[in-house]
Amino acid sequence: MNDLKRNSSIIAEIRTLLETARQTVAQQVNTQLLSTYWQIGRIIVEYEQQNQLRAEYGKQTLRELSKALTAEFGKGFSRSNLQNMRVLYLAYPNCQTLSGNLSWSHYCELLTISDENKRSFYERETLNSGWSVRELKRQINSSLYERLLLSDGATNKEKVLSLAQNGIELARPADIIRDPYVFEFLGIPEDKPLLESDLERALVAQIEKFLLELGRGFMFVGTQQRVTLNNTHYYVDMVFYNKILRAYVLIELKTGKLTPEAARQINMYLNYYAAEVNDPDDNPPIGIILCTDKDNVAAEYALGGLSNNIFASRYVLYMPDKEQLIKQVEEVLERWHTDNDC
Repeated sequence: MNDLKRNSSIIAEIRTLLETARQTVAQQVNTQLLSTYWQIGRIIVEYEQQNQLRAEYGKQTLRELSKALTAEFGKGFSRSNLQNMRVLYLAYPNCQTLSGNLSWSHYCELLTISDENKRSFYERETLNSGWSVRELKRQINSSLYERLLLSDGATNKEKVLSLAQNGIELARPADIIRDPYVFEFLGIPEDKPLLESDLERALVAQIEKFLLELGRGFMFVGTQQRVTLNNTHYYVDMVFYNKILRAYVLIELKTGKLTPEAARQINMYLNYYAAEVNDPDDNPPIGIILCTDKDNVAAEYALGGLSNNIFASRYVLYMPDKEQLIKQVEEVLERWHTDNDC
């Protein structure tokens, strides 16, 4: 038995050493690859500038360059890949700003974003949240950046710059809120009648994707968590814990509009959790009512005056119209600039 324990300990120590070494080597290789692709992009751009190539002639040059490099070095030098290397150099004039923690595939996705602030946000949040390329693509397609800017109605240049430089900063309960939440991963048709219990089951079945949509720091606790008051049982639809904010997050699902009754119900649950469930190190619990629609005035009256952290947010079962969201952000920023210039 002692030999078995000793061998297990040795194996565990060696395993840790090898895994660390592999991660280090992989990051070094990735960093070198990004640096090399950046240098190739620099050479292409400088050649273009020196020869003042016309756009159509430049495309022909990339095709010829692609054929020559592929014949000599193999895959990885398609015309589109060479074009991405060129754009990489133009988007990141300083090679040192590239992160070795992101892959070339990550950067190829990021380079599809022309707006510098938006691209910086997705780059920062990919690093903060450890998104895979697929997860990054999903967040871009779901217009996360625009949804965050529009979530609390306070979009301004400072908020744009904060998201670009820091990603999502979780310092207060309101920072976890998105509007709308996008549940396209459930595959439920928009016009299909849906019970709250069906929505709950569907979200649990896709819990990893739901956690991605909720954001950083969320851990799933359970569904239908019982709250007992005066021998009467009530049940919270879904309970999470956010380890960054150190707070329970209670979610009530509504397949209709926000109602005052829903606000009173979740307020009762929050009072119970604060008194009976919270540990001494926990912050006050947070309540989120997810509904299909909310009137801002009605929400203000329904949630106003409550001492607990309660938020109402919409959810949709399909990807939002990206162009419409971008237009809304531009309109809000334009109004903000006009108001501040007066």
